[in-house]
Amino acid sequence: MKATGIVRRIDDLGRIVIPKEIRRTLRIRERDALEIFTDRDGEVILKKYSPIADLEDFAQEYADSLFESTGHISLIMDRDTYIAAAGTSKKLFLGKSVVDEVSDLMEERRSWNSAQANRKLPIPGFEDANQLLVPIIHEGDVVGAVALLSKDKPLADLEHTLCQTAADFLAKQLG
Repeated sequence: MKATGIVRRIDDLGRIVIPKEIRRTLRIRERDALEIFTDRDGEVILKKYSPIADLEDFAQEYADSLFESTGHISLIMDRDTYIAAAGTSKKLFLGKSVVDEVSDLMEERRSWNSAQANRKLPIPGFEDANQLLVPIIHEGDVVGAVALLSKDKPLADLEHTLCQTAADFLAKQLG
């Protein structure tokens, strides 16, 4: 564990403030859920909670199915990290951070298509590909996104419908 030298007191309601610098570094935003762990030494560990990461195996199966049915690279991500990839090297994506521009698009809560937007996202290795991104929304909160990437074919209404179906289905799996 890395010491920060920052000390905070717990208030009379049991709250503690996480300094802005730490929140920014760890990409913790207002209303983000944090999971609380304790160890035998009495240490309390806070970890950013990702409900969609609990569906990692299921998300991978869905990504594989999307790739098999469309022939396009498919990615499933939570708000910060890629959790499933199909049609490309998993090492290139799995566990890697999602760039801020993609996170910002998710927060807009609407589908995004590079052809319609007339610009591309800086997705590693696919900066010049046709890109489609559909946010996964659960209980009013953006929890992730489903993306399709194609280096040779434009992504049209069929692909959008498939991504939207995947996003809706994954959101329902969260309970």
